Amino acid sequence: MPPALHLTGDADADALLSDDDLALLVGMLLDQQVPMETAFVGPRKLADRLGTFDVALIAEHDPQEFAALCATTPAVHRYPGSMATRIQALCAHLVEHHDGRVAHLWTHDDPDGREVLRRLKALPGFGDQKARIFLALLGKQRGVTPDGWREAAGPYGDPDARRSIADVVDAATLGQVREFKKEQKAAARRAKG
Repeated sequence: MPPALHLTGDADADALLSDDDLALLVGMLLDQQVPMETAFVGPRKLADRLGTFDVALIAEHDPQEFAALCATTPAVHRYPGSMATRIQALCAHLVEHHDGRVAHLWTHDDPDGREVLRRLKALPGFGDQKARIFLALLGKQRGVTPDGWREAAGPYGDPDARRSIADVVDAATLGQVREFKKEQKAAARRAKG
C-alpha cells in the first residue's frame, strides 16, 4: 500500500485522500482558484455531508441539492455552484465510461503513461496541465508508475520538482511549491509588462 498522503494539513482529509481514489480525483478537480490544501479538503467536507463518498451517489444526486451541499459553510470551493456541476459531471463520466471505478483510469488494459494521460484529459474538468499534475501525483505518491509516466507528466514528473501538489509531502514542501508558484506568477506579470 502506498504511504499516506499529507496534502492538506488536516488528518481526516488526508486519510480520505489516501484511502479513496475518487476523493483524490475530486480534490484535483477542485484545485483551481483556491489554495491547494483548500481544494483537497473539499472531498472530506462532501463526505461528511453525504455520509459517504460514492461515485454513483454523487452522479445521481439531485443537482440543486448537491449544489446546496457544496455551498454549505464552509463551502467546498469559492465557486460552489459551478464546482458542484463539475463534480457531478466527473462522477457521471466515471460511472458511464469506467463502471464507477476510478482506478480503471490507470489500471484497465495495463495502459502506459501516455494512455493514462489521455484518459485523464478526457475527464470533465481536466485539461492538459491538470491531467499531467494528477499523473505525477499518482506516480510520485501513489505508486502508479506505468511505463513512460514521467515523460507523459512532463516537468511535473521530474523527481526533484517542487512545482505542484504532486510534490507536496509535508509543510516544508508545501512552502516550496507555493514559492515556485509565486515566482511563476511574478515572471508572467513581468513578461506581460
